[in-house]
Formats: sequence, structure tokens, C-alpha cells
Amino acid sequence: MNINNPHPLAYSIKDACSASSLGRTTLYSHIAAGRLKAIRVGGRTLIPAESLHTLLSGEAAE
Repeated sequence: MNINNPHPLAYSIKDACSASSLGRTTLYSHIAAGRLKAIRVGGRTLIPAESLHTLLSGEAAE
């Protein structure tokens, strides 16, 4: 995560794991189940920050 921007728009899988204390497998399971949104940009998978916050707050993803 970029220290200069404490509120990123999206997280890489690695940064989402670090920010949430969840593992890669858990994140990918939530993506597959539709509880966590993921977008592909080029070859990268990004997790929108809002989606990660929604998951961690216990609300359902839209």
C-alpha cells in the first residue's frame, strides 16, 4: 500500500490481504461467491476499496 495515499481507490490482491488480514484463498473465495467485487485492469486483479470495506463491515456486496 502506498504510504502517501492512506485511502486507495482499489487494492491489489497482495495489498487487500495485508489491509484485511485475510489470505489470498479467502479473498478469491469471496470473489467467486460474489461477496467481493474484483476488476481486471490489464493483467492485474484489483479489489475496489469500497467492496473490501463492505465485506469487512459484514454487509453484502452489490
